[in-house]
Amino acid sequence: MDEVDEVDEVDEVDGTMVVVERGDELGEGYRRRITEVYVRSFAEDFVAFSRDTGRLADAFEHMLLLDRFYVALVDGEPAGLASLTEGGQSLFAPRWREIRRHLGLARGLLAYVVIRGWFMRASAGARPGLAEIGFVATEPAHQGRGVATALLRHLVALPGYREYVLEDIKDTNAPALGLYARLGFTVHKRRKVRFARRAGFTELVSMRLVQDQGAGRRPR
Repeated sequence: MDEVDEVDEVDEVDGTMVVVERGDELGEGYRRRITEVYVRSFAEDFVAFSRDTGRLADAFEHMLLLDRFYVALVDGEPAGLASLTEGGQSLFAPRWREIRRHLGLARGLLAYVVIRGWFMRASAGARPGLAEIGFVATEPAHQGRGVATALLRHLVALPGYREYVLEDIKDTNAPALGLYARLGFTVHKRRKVRFARRAGFTELVSMRLVQDQGAGRRPR
């Protein structure tokens, strides 16, 4: 994708003023707060490592590649986030010693292996020009106020992409599936997962959006 200068985007959804910026443009001063949104939003996925979100934030803070995350700000504070990658790009650069220092040897090793093996693995069909959106999350206090809508609108308006995918959404996550459908995403794949019912869902759903040529924000 061509490098272009991005501008802040202000979006008003359901009366909430939302500014969307890329994490690296917000700077290192926001790293901790971005990480806290991330670990609180996906705490259920991390219970094998720790139930303490503060400890998880300590362990994960160093590894987020901020240029791959977009952050929704409400009154200057992170209210939600989403990631965007293409091809073989990764979202994380974990350091074993840092993770072990906060989670201990056994749980630190488990976290490191899972992050390397699952969170950093390119999805099937990944290629340059295909934008994969992931880790869409909204802080509980801002849920239902249009934060995720603003984030997704921003991402699908970025220049240089025509096709977007959202991989492996739980079929029980009706609010997310409904939001993506309203924005034009359609289901293109369903995947059965062993032991899914034990985790409270049946299958994982992937969705895709293909825009007309010329759609999206123009470089400035």
